[in-house]
Amino acid sequence: MRQLELRHIHAFVCVAKQLHFSRAADELGITAPSLTKLIQQAERLLGVRLFHRTKRSVALSAAGSAYLAEALVALDHLARGEERAVLAERGELGRIEVGYVASAAYAGVLQWAVGGFRGTHPGVDVSMREVPMDGVSAMLRDGLLDAAYVRPPMPLADGIQAKTVHRDRFVLALPADCPLAAAATIRPAQLRDYCFVLPEQEAGTFEVARRGRFPPRLGPRPGTLAAVLACVSLGGNVAVVPHTLADCIALPGVVYRNIAGQPIASEIAIAFRKYERAPAVNAFLHFARDAKGRA
Repeated sequence: MRQLELRHIHAFVCVAKQLHFSRAADELGITAPSLTKLIQQAERLLGVRLFHRTKRSVALSAAGSAYLAEALVALDHLARGEERAVLAERGELGRIEVGYVASAAYAGVLQWAVGGFRGTHPGVDVSMREVPMDGVSAMLRDGLLDAAYVRPPMPLADGIQAKTVHRDRFVLALPADCPLAAAATIRPAQLRDYCFVLPEQEAGTFEVARRGRFPPRLGPRPGTLAAVLACVSLGGNVAVVPHTLADCIALPGVVYRNIAGQPIASEIAIAFRKYERAPAVNAFLHFARDAKGRA
């Protein structure tokens, strides 16, 4: 069964507004006979009379008035649909799932990137959640996340890559009553006899041990950096943590000290799918990578 087409609806609405076939035909850019044919087709397909026509006047019928109200709503929906499609294509509409390890929030990179992106892309819903770093790669691969802030180095699945967005350095967190706390700077070799609480990013700990030329004594792996510091505060253990924590977390019984020698780099990177297709996600990744150094 043949149905009314969009051209019929546009023709009907134009005549209904003008109540004059010639003027409506001019507005539509077609001939008056062509417009008359469209209206006749519309009436035949709908099975109702849309207009009362005489040689001198055109008026909407009762059916025409009822149909006009719905036709205007439908055209408005179509116009908004077209606008939303354009916004989505430009990456200005959609939803993004962003994961992060807690230390990314401590560094301020996360706030700058997500807050700034929300301000420039209000039509994109950015959902945030803290995630364990060892699960990030699989979550990106499986589509559970679109991007994630992590502390490299870390293994990445095929098709996943990471770009550095913030550079920091590692420092030492140790109990306030520890003998080493009296010094402003600690040499790696001085940590030989201490037990290390391990954060998710272990690279700093093993680099300190390498520089001190000793095999590290490894203690608990409590997970988040806040949990790592809680273990340190209980006494006896030390931890190698990003410097940003010293500015963000003041925990009773914990002090921060510099590590002697060349700074040990601690980075924050944003991980994402290498061949991302979603425009909103690509817009966020572009914005987030541009946040480098601005947090």
